[in-house]
Amino acid sequence: MEDKMEDSSDQREMTHLEIPKRQKGGLITLPFIIANESFEKVASYGLLPNMILYLIKDYHMGVAKGTDILFFWQAATNFTPILGAFVADSYLGRFLTIGLGSICSLLGMILLWFTAMIPQSKPPPCDLSTQSCRSPTAAQMTLLVSSLVLISTGAGGVRPCSLAFGADQLDRRDDPKNDRVIESFFGWYYASAAISVIIALTGIVYIQDHLGWRVGFGIPAILMFLSALVFFLASPLYLKQKASKSLLTGFVQVVVVAYKNRNLTFPLPNSSTSYHHKRDSKIVAPTDKLRFLNKACIIKNHDLDIAPNGSASNPWSLCTVEQVEELKALIKVLPLWSTGIIMSINLSQNSFPVLQASSMDRYLTKKFQIPAGSYGMFNIISLAFWVILYDRAILPMASKIKGKPVRVGVKLRMGIGLFLTCMAMVVSAIVENARRRKAMREGFLNNPPAVKDMSAMWLVPQFCLNGLAEAFTAIGQTEFFYSELPKSMSSIAAALFGLGLAVANLLASVVVSIIDNITSRDGKESWVSSNINRGRIDNYYWVLAILSFINLFYYFLCAWAYGPCGEQAMKVSDAGNGLRKEEELSTLGTKVRDERKNGLKDGEE
Repeated sequence: MEDKMEDSSDQREMTHLEIPKRQKGGLITLPFIIANESFEKVASYGLLPNMILYLIKDYHMGVAKGTDILFFWQAATNFTPILGAFVADSYLGRFLTIGLGSICSLLGMILLWFTAMIPQSKPPPCDLSTQSCRSPTAAQMTLLVSSLVLISTGAGGVRPCSLAFGADQLDRRDDPKNDRVIESFFGWYYASAAISVIIALTGIVYIQDHLGWRVGFGIPAILMFLSALVFFLASPLYLKQKASKSLLTGFVQVVVVAYKNRNLTFPLPNSSTSYHHKRDSKIVAPTDKLRFLNKACIIKNHDLDIAPNGSASNPWSLCTVEQVEELKALIKVLPLWSTGIIMSINLSQNSFPVLQASSMDRYLTKKFQIPAGSYGMFNIISLAFWVILYDRAILPMASKIKGKPVRVGVKLRMGIGLFLTCMAMVVSAIVENARRRKAMREGFLNNPPAVKDMSAMWLVPQFCLNGLAEAFTAIGQTEFFYSELPKSMSSIAAALFGLGLAVANLLASVVVSIIDNITSRDGKESWVSSNINRGRIDNYYWVLAILSFINLFYYFLCAWAYGPCGEQAMKVSDAGNGLRKEEELSTLGTKVRDERKNGLKDGEE
């Protein structure tokens, strides 16, 4: 009896010992990560559409100045993610970067709320008797700009890392189904983000229109508080990868050392010992592309260049193959990255559609009208609709018909998106031309706020086309960057599209300024005049359409020059290594020959 009790006790102890610890990460973490990003998007995207009206009415700015401020704010919001990506990958890690970004966004939204709550924080109302309006003081502008800077800084922490942080929780690159899992995650991530933006463009904008700026800015601040709270609550569940090194420093080192070694001759083709690589690296030589950078990892004197632990004695005199290949991978994708800038310029046209919609019939029923700033939701609706249709209907149906998994290549998807954005600008120009002619026929040439007998629903097709363009190109580019760059650069991969938006916002401001200066010469009315009925926004859209078509041909050239990608080409490995296919085959062939020789010897013995 005692023996049985001892045996059962031992079994319980063994069972207790065999229970493994729950691995961190996995699907359980995704609701918290997506909720953090979703609340941030609802809060921040809800501020943008009506901001031009806030600057014009409360800060007494002109359309051109207000548009420039918004372009610069958007540029900062889209540029800071690339800095946040470097900080996350190189110093803080993604968890801390997202957390600090959430706090910065919260502080920025609180300051913006103060501008609506405290009368002294903005200029007094215009004097209706004298028709004079005071400009904002330096202190008032400082408070406004500080709030916008903090919001942009927060976006720089959250947006580039959230997608990559979620992928970290799922990423199992040794799993053959991993590519499909990541593709599905990207699609659903964008769909959830799209739903958040729809809520921002409808709910938040509607509240601002009907309850005023105090409530309209207060609710985003509350949502941002919830965003930070939800993210930190799940801290024990996350798989937190530590930052390994400074990627930016590594890039600079490669350039410096390659320049120092510019007069060195390249080693013999099969001389793998001539290149410095990590001890655990499976690939020992760099690729032949951008070959001049390979001189950064050539070992000149093994005794002097290599330390006893196998690392470089001086990293500013010798780099690893991994560093060289990381920089090559980034340089290689930049031309294709640049093709998305024109599309991003088209997507950043927020102020003009709001002004157009304000002068059109926005009523859906006798009592309900869509806010002018909410028409951008059709962009997001079309994006979300396509992602769901593509992931849940088109791909499964095509796979069933062909009898094998079907995927549309990322480069084809990017090309389709760039074509659609061309068509969106053509439609925008045609609709605006019709709206302007309608205003002139009805005698509203000098009365731009007057509502014309033309439905604002005519603006919907251009938003839908831009939404589909973003669904093809934005998701395609993000997946392309993530798959083609090393895993150590995954945050940078996620931030590259945002960097394109930042450059696009700056260029959009430049385009508006150039068109304004050229078309307003000799006292003529500018195409981008504050009076949109006297201006020629339709011509402005035609300029963007022409630039978009030129960009489409530029994309064809870049896609052809890049060559195959994904499974069809040699990719940089997780550690950032690269090898020519010939070298890989040669190594495999050598192993096979050695095994055959050993087998023959064993047989002889």
